[in-house]
Amino acid sequence: MRAMIKQSRWLLPLVSIIIVVIFLFPLYWLVVTSFKTEAEIFRSPQTWFPQVWQFKSYTEQLTGSSFDIVNGFRNSLAIAVGALLVSTLLSIPAAYGVARFRFPGRHSFILIFLVTQMLPASLLLTPLFILFKNIGLIGASYWSTILANATAGIPFSVIILRTYFATLPKEMEESAKIDGCNTFTTFTRIMLPIAVPGVVVAMVFSFLFAWGDLIYGMTFIGKEELRPITAGIYNFLGFQSTSWNNTMAFGTVSMLPVALLFIFVQRYIVSGLTNGAVKG
Repeated sequence: MRAMIKQSRWLLPLVSIIIVVIFLFPLYWLVVTSFKTEAEIFRSPQTWFPQVWQFKSYTEQLTGSSFDIVNGFRNSLAIAVGALLVSTLLSIPAAYGVARFRFPGRHSFILIFLVTQMLPASLLLTPLFILFKNIGLIGASYWSTILANATAGIPFSVIILRTYFATLPKEMEESAKIDGCNTFTTFTRIMLPIAVPGVVVAMVFSFLFAWGDLIYGMTFIGKEELRPITAGIYNFLGFQSTSWNNTMAFGTVSMLPVALLFIFVQRYIVSGLTNGAVKG
């Protein structure tokens, strides 16, 4: 028994390290390849570090590319923030209602949100395109892409916030009612401020999903100057060849804002996910 306990002490950290390496290796390869020359990228065997460091792939993001990367950042920021606001504003009351009230079909409602998490974004593409075309949102604005990303992000936000609200003791609401608070006041002044870590988690993941979206931005936005940063990847993809170091450099640059965002809010993310996972 003691031998098994001793083995588990080093086996679990080892497995955790292996899993972390597997998940971080694509990110490492993305950054390393961006500094390699084209000849070194296709050399066999592959090198783990650039033998000749080149920075031309990064300077071309600002000078040699037909895609305006600064404008792309601005478009992605507008789309991501818009999707974040729509998704969060709709998810918070829905999650609170499912978590705190008992009504017929509540469990089916939750099941629907769980099932929609498994649906690929491409499955919603055609019905959303038809809907947005009929109401005139295709082509010349951010709204179609904002609403599409919010639609895809709402199920996850509701699930996270619902599990977080479910962990809050009911005695808090009962005490508020004794003090004369109605349901709306209890929700806005007591429950919602306490659930800030869960709300931050939902907001961050909504932002990340919208920032990394390509399919909705390319399909619903016709104007090149309104397309998000992810659309710029097509500038380096050719019919006969692909500039892989430029592609990897573009991916690295476009990833920096979300990496910085995660660094600043990681404390809230860990707290929100931990507390929200206590009771499901």
